Amino acid sequence: VNINAGTNAREYYRRANELRALGQLEAALAAYDQAVTADPKFAKAFCNRGVTLALLHRLTAALESYDRAVTLDPGDALGHYNRAGVQRQLAQLDAALASYDSAIALRPDYAEAIFNRGVLLQELKRWQDSLGGLQNALALNPAFATDHTWYLMAVACSELQQWEEAIAAYGCAIDINPAYAQACQGRATAFHELKRYEEAVASYDRALALRGDLRFLPGLRRYAMMHICDWSGIDADIARLSAGLREAAPISPPFPLLALLDSAELQHSAAAIWVREQCPPDNTLGPIPARARSGKIRIGYFSADFRLHPVSLLLAELFELHDRSRFEIIAFAFGPPVDGAVQARLARGFDQFIDVRGQSDAEVAALARTHIIDIAVDLTGFTEYSRTNIFALRAAPLQLGYIGYLGTTGAPYMDYLIADATIIPPGERVHYSEKIIYLPVYMANHAKRQFAAQPASPAEIGLPPHGFVFACCNANYKLSPATFEGWMRILRRVRGSVLFLTADNAVAERNLRREAVCRDIDPARLVFGARLALPEYMARYRSLDLFLDTLPYNAGATASDALWAGVPVLTRPGTTFAGRVAASLLTALEMPELIATSQQHFEDLAVNLASEPAHLARVREKLVTKRLTAPLFDARAFTMHLERAYEQIAERFYRGLPPDHILPRSAAAL
Repeated sequence: VNINAGTNAREYYRRANELRALGQLEAALAAYDQAVTADPKFAKAFCNRGVTLALLHRLTAALESYDRAVTLDPGDALGHYNRAGVQRQLAQLDAALASYDSAIALRPDYAEAIFNRGVLLQELKRWQDSLGGLQNALALNPAFATDHTWYLMAVACSELQQWEEAIAAYGCAIDINPAYAQACQGRATAFHELKRYEEAVASYDRALALRGDLRFLPGLRRYAMMHICDWSGIDADIARLSAGLREAAPISPPFPLLALLDSAELQHSAAAIWVREQCPPDNTLGPIPARARSGKIRIGYFSADFRLHPVSLLLAELFELHDRSRFEIIAFAFGPPVDGAVQARLARGFDQFIDVRGQSDAEVAALARTHIIDIAVDLTGFTEYSRTNIFALRAAPLQLGYIGYLGTTGAPYMDYLIADATIIPPGERVHYSEKIIYLPVYMANHAKRQFAAQPASPAEIGLPPHGFVFACCNANYKLSPATFEGWMRILRRVRGSVLFLTADNAVAERNLRREAVCRDIDPARLVFGARLALPEYMARYRSLDLFLDTLPYNAGATASDALWAGVPVLTRPGTTFAGRVAASLLTALEMPELIATSQQHFEDLAVNLASEPAHLARVREKLVTKRLTAPLFDARAFTMHLERAYEQIAERFYRGLPPDHILPRSAAAL
């Protein structure tokens, strides 16, 4: 009887394989069913039955069939491999990884399993393991040397910040497939990261010519051009970007638009589109239940910038001043690997400093929940190395953004945004998805900046022995044609004056000198300074006379540095968060006379200050006094106001109330 059953089972199995090869999947499935009915221990029949069910998109049934196959024959590497493929389609990624591991353990040279495991590891964001797996598969089987494989390896290298290796891998993909637009875009990003901006623009251009519909490509291209102050075609680009945002198209990441669009409405649209495409709400971890207050309020600060970075330099004293009798503060650090005195100081300022660089977004969010974080503060936003998906997963019941990204996130899972009434007037709240926490002073600051004992002389900086020194120490990408045009008009009106700028790169310097010539200004009147260590950088401000701000993206940390060094900052507010930060600083410094109401007013003020030494001296004298008496540099008072706001939003949560705008006690009329 057993022989007959076995014989029948194999006949059904043979017939099923033939039908599957002919594409007659339902008939093949029926024959496999007959085979396993005749022989319930027929592992290969269960395995091929799983293949057929997967082809019919009946994935749950396919997985059950594969489970049966590997249970009957655990030594069949193909069965484990096939099961991994279905588990992956069912988003059972950890289970799929285990199945691939089983297949490879049985067949260490199983190139297909090694390759697909490498692809799966990208979905798990285990970039180093993924890269190693893809390289192993390629070594085992040269047939895997396809454009797609090289592209995947390039993506892994990019995520690991191995930019030179990424460029080489993208290049291999493009050599195989010159029309591979995504590879051209990826290579452009790698060039950008290495500050090889001209090559980045050329690669973006190639990608754009191949596929103009690639997500966020136009904005990325213009952003690279802004870094080298290449303003060719900028008006057409801004019009295209604005039109795309109005159509809710993924045309640019939010960050580049801070320096391009003076429109809070369009910046909100850009943020909402980015969230929709890149980091939508994710309920994988489930909701965080309501809870009563238990002891201290736990604050989690999440940042890629716990290093020598303006954000951390501004916030270091805040972390140290937090009242430990009422708050427990925990750092969740990601971003590039760093060490040194700055990070050591930051680490000492927290109750716990947790390095989460090697953990997935879900793991970080789950870790924050384990620590029962009440308020998660995102200090990175949409800037470099951002990990917004941590907040999409809900790291804490209350989530807010501060200082890293100067604008709304457009994300439904971000509850609050810290600002002040200068940055977000009450009538502008409609352009922000978050509720606003209004502080008396927006920017955390400190009065502990160090100056070099022996600063460079003006001549060593490249400044002439005589003449007024205008300056702007902002990054080159913040320079707009309209801003530069205004500066050149000021230079034209102030004989013998010069403009000191930051030398981000030689191409930008060359382009700015050319732009000066086009406006009948001697290019030698532009003086470029290299980036310096902090004490030397701060000391250099003492050789500058007046800081001229940029629009639509204001100075932030650089304006704060200039003011502390005693250099007046002249600004003209825009309509966006990023365009009103310098006005916020000057308001907190109680020096509104340096806030211009129009472009003509801005230029006239600059000329007046440069032409009337007595006027400038009075402004400088007031600045020196206000540094020590006005709220701007009072870190202790700032911490007190912020902690009061934290308590207010936490109390609302504990009482079961939804987020709402938080007003300073002195501004109840807002």
